[in-house]
Amino acid sequence: MQVPHLNTIVIVGGGTAGWMTATALATALRGRYRIRLVESDEIGIVGVGEATIPMIQRFNTVAGIDEAEFLKATNGTFKLGVEFVNWGRLGDRYTHGFGRLGQDLWMVGFEQYWHKMRALGQARDLADYSITRAAARANKFMLPRADLGNSPLAEITYAYHFDAGLYARHLRKLSEARGVERTEGKIVRVTQRAHDGHVDAVVMENGERIEGDLFIDCSGFRGLLIEQTLKAGYEDWSHWLPCDRALAVPCESVPALTPYTRATAHKSGWQWRIPLQNRIGNGHVYCSRHISDDEAAHVLLSNLDGKPLADPRPIRFTTGMRKKAWDKNVVAIGLSSGFLEPIESTSIHMIQDSIQRLLDYFPDQGFSAADVEAFNRLSRFHYERIRDFIILHYYANQRDDAAFWQECARMEIPATLRDKIDLFRTHGRLRRVDGELFTEVGWLQVLVGQNIHPQAYHPLVDVQSEEGIREYMEGVADVIRQCVDFMPDHAAFIDGYAKAPKM
Repeated sequence: MQVPHLNTIVIVGGGTAGWMTATALATALRGRYRIRLVESDEIGIVGVGEATIPMIQRFNTVAGIDEAEFLKATNGTFKLGVEFVNWGRLGDRYTHGFGRLGQDLWMVGFEQYWHKMRALGQARDLADYSITRAAARANKFMLPRADLGNSPLAEITYAYHFDAGLYARHLRKLSEARGVERTEGKIVRVTQRAHDGHVDAVVMENGERIEGDLFIDCSGFRGLLIEQTLKAGYEDWSHWLPCDRALAVPCESVPALTPYTRATAHKSGWQWRIPLQNRIGNGHVYCSRHISDDEAAHVLLSNLDGKPLADPRPIRFTTGMRKKAWDKNVVAIGLSSGFLEPIESTSIHMIQDSIQRLLDYFPDQGFSAADVEAFNRLSRFHYERIRDFIILHYYANQRDDAAFWQECARMEIPATLRDKIDLFRTHGRLRRVDGELFTEVGWLQVLVGQNIHPQAYHPLVDVQSEEGIREYMEGVADVIRQCVDFMPDHAAFIDGYAKAPKM
């Protein structure tokens, strides 16, 4: 027998998480359900998630968002990867670029030939074999040209930098045009059904009672529904990821508009740099056991490209995840479901991933326990695998100048990460497990960028002659170089494609 459908969905909280959820549900559900979003202008949002990864293109496409209009509305720029400075040793610099690396030859991945030639002292830097890394280094950008067939210019993989607050505002317009009802005000009470503990309403400061069947908690770190009401529990990962505070500040732009995010390691944490059209977003993520707030602010303000445009804004957090992202009839999306620091720009993707999972397991009035369990199991898997990738950045360091980094290098890492590193150390093998977020190419770039190299390479590499491998790799690098020469400057491309109005 068919269980009745839901009638009303209530989203608690706005910001990027709330309005992405509203936009996605309004688009997917086609007006068949009532969708209400409750937010208060008086309650601040974190709003530092200004860098993204390429999967956001899919979200924007499905939501019917025009790329150029979106970039104009959010002061957006393009992103080809993340540059890491001082993460292996002081002075080290590498980029985790999007997209593929080189071209595979015969039965073995490109990187295996690179491992052999590097050991022989005959390999170039990995960036010379990656269109996104080489273009980022040259401050070049263009949209991929599908008409160019096998050229690297046909497969330029990119994401965006944008103002998260303006993105939420852009999504709000779309959502309301598609029928989402917004209620402004503060929630003072949450009520639950006596017989099963499901949330049945949120009560506003003015006394209005907003009832629903499914509640989406986008209330940020507070977790108003998932934690304050349902007590779902939180799993603390700060023993692996010890940074617990951040300071965020915008500063004036500089002439070179870089198509990449930068993460610079300092003595007790790291600093992000996100270039927008009208400003640069900056922040210092740090461990309060190793540096005071005042010292952290000094480090941040001493390492800006231009004049600060505001006072540094403090953010406190505990890295980890909610033990149950879905509990009863409440689904936590965004910071209410957990927090992993923004070093690889995963926060907005995790909102998107949770929304897709909610649609995959969309409930009826029965709220199947098997569906909820599957949702939570997948949420945990993706959180843990992204956690491992972020831990790698801290663990794989050779910094001898600061106690913070020495502690990170000595820590006991999760078994899943240990297995990944051990497999790589023998023959450079990497395996993406069950659709985990980061690909083999991503893992390779961080491992090699932070000076972890395999002891040997895949034996099938030796099917090819050294001379043949050398010619093949030089050919790849030469094609990449020609393609980058052809590409326009990033700032010039934006001026002609999506120039934002002056603020």
